[in-house]
Amino acid sequence: MPIISVIIPCYFNESNIPVTSRELIANEVNFPSDVTFEYVYVDDGSGDGTLAALLTVRNSHPHNVKVVELAGNVGSYNAIVAGIAQATGDCMAIITADMQDPPALMVQMYTYWQQGFKLIIGNRQDREETGLQQVFAKVFHMLMKKIALSNIPDGGFDFVFLDRQVAKHIITLQERNSNLFYLMVWLGYPYVNIPYVRRKREIGKSRWTLKKKAKLFIDSILAFSFFPIRAISVMGLVLGLAAFSYGLYIIGLRLFGSQEPEGWSALMVVLLFVSAFQMTALGIIGEYVWRGLDAARNRPLYVVKEVHDQTKVV
Repeated sequence: MPIISVIIPCYFNESNIPVTSRELIANEVNFPSDVTFEYVYVDDGSGDGTLAALLTVRNSHPHNVKVVELAGNVGSYNAIVAGIAQATGDCMAIITADMQDPPALMVQMYTYWQQGFKLIIGNRQDREETGLQQVFAKVFHMLMKKIALSNIPDGGFDFVFLDRQVAKHIITLQERNSNLFYLMVWLGYPYVNIPYVRRKREIGKSRWTLKKKAKLFIDSILAFSFFPIRAISVMGLVLGLAAFSYGLYIIGLRLFGSQEPEGWSALMVVLLFVSAFQMTALGIIGEYVWRGLDAARNRPLYVVKEVHDQTKVV
């Protein structure tokens, strides 16, 4: 009898939780009768009533709902890893608590899993959101596909269905400052891509700030691509050739007695440009060095404050 663990990271989702739990439980009727469900909600250090709402759901369904309470906010990806570590299912589904991704898609995902696929991806073919958020998402995933992982699906994804074997790899890697979903693709297992339209958020406000988006962009590039370092090398080579050529030009003027150009303005422009490039290069190298230091410290990705499961009814 297969067990499906549904992992739901939660952060300031107090209003979403009752709706989310109802939709997930209602979706069970679409599965074969021999399938058992386990719901692993992870409270990522929310500062509102999310934990209380989760415990209410837990008390209503004590036999198949587990609430993982983290000591502090560690980000959704680390919260997902915490949920994977606590899950006991043969396969797992990862879905957000805001219900922008359709739970009904899990039925098709489960069918592919039964056929032997270890990873099934729900790919956002389009989204109901408009404006800058949609533009940012399209540009982000287009760049990632070109300079990071060429085999990721277009449009991005954070709704996945994975086998326990893939989950074990994720736990073993314990990779930090990375993109968890790209890491699943990087493992190399053949995957199935199921396109869908991401719904507009109806309840609550997204905590996916510009700062977090920028960090994810940097993490994704540095974790899966050598493009920044290679760009520094190429730019350094180009500047070096330009400097060498200009040096030959100045020497030629001196040797042949021509009047040397005053060139103070041009010199300052070159100096400022090269200095800016050097600082940018140092910043990129510093990002790599910091990530190496962070990995060397080997601090845990998360700290579990308490697990509320069937052995403890709150």
